Amino acid sequence: MTAETQGGRSAQLKHTGLRPGWTTGACATAATTAAYTALLTGDFPDPVSITLPKGQTPAFALAVEELAEGRASAGVVKDAGDDPDVTHGALVRSTVRRLPPGSGVVFRAGPGVGTVTLPGLPLDVGEPAVNPVPRRLMREHVERVAAEHGDAGHVEITVSVDHGEEIARSTWNGRLGILGGLSILGTTGVVVPYSCSAWIDSIRRGVDVARAAGLTHVAGCTGSTSEKTVVAEYGLPDIALLDMGDFAGAVLKYVRRHPVDRLTICGGFAKLSKLAAGHLDLHSARSQVDKPFLADLARTGGATEDLASRIATANTGLEALRLCEAAGVPLGDLVAARARDEALTVLRGAPVAVDVICIDRAGVVVGRG
Repeated sequence: MTAETQGGRSAQLKHTGLRPGWTTGACATAATTAAYTALLTGDFPDPVSITLPKGQTPAFALAVEELAEGRASAGVVKDAGDDPDVTHGALVRSTVRRLPPGSGVVFRAGPGVGTVTLPGLPLDVGEPAVNPVPRRLMREHVERVAAEHGDAGHVEITVSVDHGEEIARSTWNGRLGILGGLSILGTTGVVVPYSCSAWIDSIRRGVDVARAAGLTHVAGCTGSTSEKTVVAEYGLPDIALLDMGDFAGAVLKYVRRHPVDRLTICGGFAKLSKLAAGHLDLHSARSQVDKPFLADLARTGGATEDLASRIATANTGLEALRLCEAAGVPLGDLVAARARDEALTVLRGAPVAVDVICIDRAGVVVGRG
């Protein structure tokens, strides 16, 4: 198969012609690695290389270096590539300080990084808004540096972002109860550049290539975690994977005109709840999780009025899901089934079988339809 005819997610990304960038989580990991190395050796590695979850090893130039007694700080300027990311150009800093034996790795929110104040996020209330994957990456890199230099690796990591509180006003953090600044995000470390026309064109090319290769089953995935889920579920080859992102409508409308036997749609519960509610563009700027809709859906699954009321006022879709799981109400299955029905409506009778898989942030399947 030539480069011009390759399909799958990686080829789809390449076809957009847009330059990818690095997440705040990747930048924080690089800054942490440099700061901890300097704390142990007295020298800052510049550039500093890190290893991302998919094996990439980018190198980051340091914009800030500061070494003091018992602590070291380093900073990296975020490059979001061609994505119109509000954090592009932001200075992400990490300060690493030694802790007593047995302390492990402790995270703190410095200036410009928010604190979680409401339930429903993958972090406990009171925790700094440094998401699970960036935390894991920073821990892994601390362990590597510690092993290389014979240290125990018990440190406090304080992540900060210059002007982060101001930048956060352009995000949904305030509504989610993340106060005081930005979230440190990223599941792959890579920022996928966003262009509606280029992305939709790449989806269409992905369908065309899969059909030309004789595939009868393709999957529209909202991201890398959902991609892993469908590969584990069905053993699909890379060429069958469509990086749908937020463009559920683009996938469905093109498959309507160019059918395959089977289409799987897989994504996060909250994102697919938007499809279930009739939205075809799942981007947060153009559609929001409708908690009253989820409450009504939960009622059809046996939710009490008290539970429905709590769902309608939940902080996030994930919180609504967890409330239902605790009560034995299959909200995940109900959302998946409704999303499948909406997909079939868009397909308008095209000969395509559809199934929908909802997952949580960890990639655990929480609903099928």
